[in-house]
Amino acid sequence: MTSDEKRRKARADYVYRRMNGATIAMAYGIHPSTFARWKKAALADGDNWDTARSASIIAGQGIETVVSSVVEDFMMMAQNLLEDIKNGEIEVELKVKHLVSLADAMTKMTSAAGKLAPKISELGVAQDVMHELLSFVQENFPQHAPAISEMIEPFAERLTKIYAS
Repeated sequence: MTSDEKRRKARADYVYRRMNGATIAMAYGIHPSTFARWKKAALADGDNWDTARSASIIAGQGIETVVSSVVEDFMMMAQNLLEDIKNGEIEVELKVKHLVSLADAMTKMTSAAGKLAPKISELGVAQDVMHELLSFVQENFPQHAPAISEMIEPFAERLTKIYAS
């Protein structure tokens, strides 16, 4: 297997199988720093493996599920802080600081979720369409499946450049 083939397979394992860099390095007989270098070089070239990974997760679970989960976790932490404030476990000056910080954090989180979701959602849809195409070809035109499979990974990199930048 060539270095370029290893890099493509490493990317696919990281993005779609959610494997970590150390495991991927071991699987392909490369040093973990090589994996990190590939990932960094791809980012410099516009292919953000982390964004593609997030989009892949969203494509599987849906953006609403992911954003909802993050918002729910944040709100539970905020509620715990408010309970601590109400119960008098925190001094008055610190209460005010925490309330201001909490309000600021809630505003920022809401804004970030709204801005992030559309881009990652677009990439997630694009990745889902790719997977559906591959399934369709495998079911209806199995003789073409090897050619499509060969094109899917490099095309996934292109989609990440288009939708995640």
